[in-house]
Amino acid sequence: MKKSKMNQNSRYLAMTVLEKVEKQQAFSNLLLNDVLNSKELTATDRAFLTELVYGVIQNKIKLDYMLEPFIGRQKKIDSWVRQLLRLSLYQMIILDRIPTHAAVDEAVQIAKFKGHKGISGFINGVLRAIDRKGVRDPQAIREWGLRMSVTYSYPEWIVSLLEEEVGREQTEELLQSLSSRAKVSVRVNTNRQSVEDVARQLAEEGFETVRSKVSDQVLICQNGLPVNSALFIEGVITVQDESSALVAEAMQLTPADQVLDACAAPGGKTAHIASYLSAEAGGKVTALDLHEKKVNKIIENAARLRVLDVVDTRAMDARQAGNVFEPQSFERVLVDAPCSGLGLMRRKPDIRYQKKLEDIVSLQKVQLDILDAVAPLVKKDGLLVYSTCTITRKENDEVIEQFLHTHPDYEKQEVHTSQALSKAESDGMLHLYPHYYQTDGFFIAALKRKED
Repeated sequence: MKKSKMNQNSRYLAMTVLEKVEKQQAFSNLLLNDVLNSKELTATDRAFLTELVYGVIQNKIKLDYMLEPFIGRQKKIDSWVRQLLRLSLYQMIILDRIPTHAAVDEAVQIAKFKGHKGISGFINGVLRAIDRKGVRDPQAIREWGLRMSVTYSYPEWIVSLLEEEVGREQTEELLQSLSSRAKVSVRVNTNRQSVEDVARQLAEEGFETVRSKVSDQVLICQNGLPVNSALFIEGVITVQDESSALVAEAMQLTPADQVLDACAAPGGKTAHIASYLSAEAGGKVTALDLHEKKVNKIIENAARLRVLDVVDTRAMDARQAGNVFEPQSFERVLVDAPCSGLGLMRRKPDIRYQKKLEDIVSLQKVQLDILDAVAPLVKKDGLLVYSTCTITRKENDEVIEQFLHTHPDYEKQEVHTSQALSKAESDGMLHLYPHYYQTDGFFIAALKRKED
């Protein structure tokens, strides 16, 4: 097959993306977007390529478990060969619409193009043997943790941690939920248009939506990508998960508030906070991020959403905020802390393979350092809101417990939400596990600074 033709082949392109993801520990969404933007593919091929990349990553541990009896004697298999085998097995076993002969024939052609006759013969032999003999069933694994790990393709340490924190039943429900496709949701700037009007206009543009049961400012898209909508270009809507949209609600903002968003990039929550503020009333949100490039992204988002008049930005480490701002400078402070991101595993499946338990322990220290740094900046009777997009108690509950232990001038306050979220409420905090409302996993705690 000619190189030009192979460079338009969805399966070949998927293999190259998967190889880079594994070798470079890079995020698949970024690599995939680079390929989609650089190749002239039909809409069908683009969709197939996307499904292959995410599908293989989502099922990698299960695919390797199924492949192992057929390749176990091989001393060394090149990375691209392993990716091609995973890719082909995914089509044969998990995608029910792909004929086996098509998956096998395409794999052999790719192997001939990428390698040599011996490799193409090896791949052909493995896939034909799988077709004849079938694969082993993960449900036959006796040990519960290993069975969950293989069935849902999560490293055993994640399964073990979840079992310890929420029990076996909820762990399985959670892992099963994360296997479903992530929803696309948009937050409406209700200062500009009502949610009902936006839903009608999106329908006219061909986008079907339903109201969120989590946030009253959010619509769930049933089809298409709303970034192509005129409403997105005009800044009336922005892509934001339902759980993330709860953070600004929890801050109980008023138009004149002085707000600090301590870890702000890329600026989605900054812009949401800004929508509650008024320049005329003197309200302002100061958004911090460590990197100048990311600060520019905050400014871009705020400009598109037309809230730049109440947004100030600074490139700085939030742990140094006390050296820049006076004590009690802000009515509201948000620490949307750096975290493991395990709540995003439905949306970013490669996270599960890139994190380790020791990462969570080290992140806990960073989270506490940031909270310690900004705590003096909150006015008496003001709110310090802490949020993460992770589901581990070590980064959530334990961080809050340790902070309150060393800061007796703070106390937990019930997290304010526009919708009743009884499943998620626990110990005065909000634990949004992915299986509760099919959102990203998220955590929010609201801490009130006491009066003297």
